[in-house]
Amino acid sequence: MSTDTKDAVITSTSDRELHIEREFDAPLDRVWAAYSRIEQLSRWWGRGHELDVERWEFRKGGHWRFVEYEGDQGYGFEGRFREITPKERIVQSFEWDGMPAHISIDSTTFVDLGNGRTKVVTDSVFHTAEECAGMLDSGMETGLNDSYRALDALLAQG
Repeated sequence: MSTDTKDAVITSTSDRELHIEREFDAPLDRVWAAYSRIEQLSRWWGRGHELDVERWEFRKGGHWRFVEYEGDQGYGFEGRFREITPKERIVQSFEWDGMPAHISIDSTTFVDLGNGRTKVVTDSVFHTAEECAGMLDSGMETGLNDSYRALDALLAQG
């Protein structure tokens, strides 16, 4: 794991669970908008690469599907929203086409730290230890941190 303070802190809380924390230099309202408004999310989510939003239904039970392009290579991701509590929490399933039918449940919480800073905490639960290890081995840490750096850039634009 990188020692760069701008990288997310990723820890295993069990053999089936990951805990991810990252702080952003932006107020809660702006970070929430970057997660909930597709015109903003599409600018940072795929590491800043071209992102084809095939579906975006930001509501409980809603389905989302993105394809991220890096050169001529496409990477598909999708899930469904289980819970949305504005400016507090998003719970959704997450599936990567590279590991089809291996679905995690991601609970993302937004914490207002004051002084224009927000912490984003995501807890991901996998069905098996092998699925959790497979996600870590897939390069997800690098991709996540690249996306968070793209989010930093978006938030810096005001």
